[in-house]
Amino acid sequence: MAELIVIVGPTASGKTALGVAYARRVGGEVVSADAFAVYRGLDIGTAKPDARLRGLVPHHLIDVADPAERYSAGMFVRDADAAIADIRDRGRVPVVVGGTHFYVRALLHGLFPEPPKDAALREELEREWERDPGAMRLRLAGLDPAAAARIAANDRQRTLRALEVCLTAGRPMSDLWHEHPRRNPRYRFTLLGIAPARAELHARIETRVKQMFAAGLVDEVRGLLAGGLSPNAHALKAIGYRESCRLLAGELTVITAVAAAAAATRKLAKRQLTWLRGEKGVQWLAGSGDELLAEAVARGEARGGTGTGAV
Repeated sequence: MAELIVIVGPTASGKTALGVAYARRVGGEVVSADAFAVYRGLDIGTAKPDARLRGLVPHHLIDVADPAERYSAGMFVRDADAAIADIRDRGRVPVVVGGTHFYVRALLHGLFPEPPKDAALREELEREWERDPGAMRLRLAGLDPAAAARIAANDRQRTLRALEVCLTAGRPMSDLWHEHPRRNPRYRFTLLGIAPARAELHARIETRVKQMFAAGLVDEVRGLLAGGLSPNAHALKAIGYRESCRLLAGELTVITAVAAAAAATRKLAKRQLTWLRGEKGVQWLAGSGDELLAEAVARGEARGGTGTGAV
């Protein structure tokens, strides 16, 4: 069974830099596990590795999808498998890096077998969401608290799917996730997690969001919309992009858009940490900079990249 090094953590925790440094140290290439970095044209708001970092080591699964289309976890697994096989065939080491932990779990263990879709139920849930999204979020919190904590409050698609699964299967979708494939991982792996102190993480988030807007995020969104991309496209639901759409629609000012994006990013980081801390097999790294890299390399060498912990 193939072996993987996987680096996870909340947004703005430093995964990208660590992934590049690790890959350089071990003769590897980065496989991005980010649900929005896959989209072409979404550069500033997704914090894609810049040209300098991408010049240091090859990166895969960045700019592979049209933003007008919806890229799925199943598509990610298919494309990541192909990238990992190609990297290994060339004698290199695949290093998976990303904050979309559902993608990471799907890669390592496969997608869990969901109950069949119920078109009539889904239509009913869609109508209820249009009437009162808040009530639907409360309903999900009652049926599946773990899913409600993990899924963003404005993520209509995932909220409704979680409700649909709960109502169809008669049990929380989170239970199905946790019961699924831990016995049969698709890869042997070492799972390394990084999580800066809360104050440091929040400061990083604040700096990142301000830099994105200063770097021209709103102009990037304006160009995407001018090119025909619908403001309702899934790609534009990413943090920073949705606030930029609201700014361009006259609903927000630059100041309120920056504040809203920073607040949403802090909430995302909290959900990501909640997810990761509830998982088995994450080896948390301490320190920063060279110290963090040294510990990561030591953990990878100690396990030989063959850990069987689960994400």
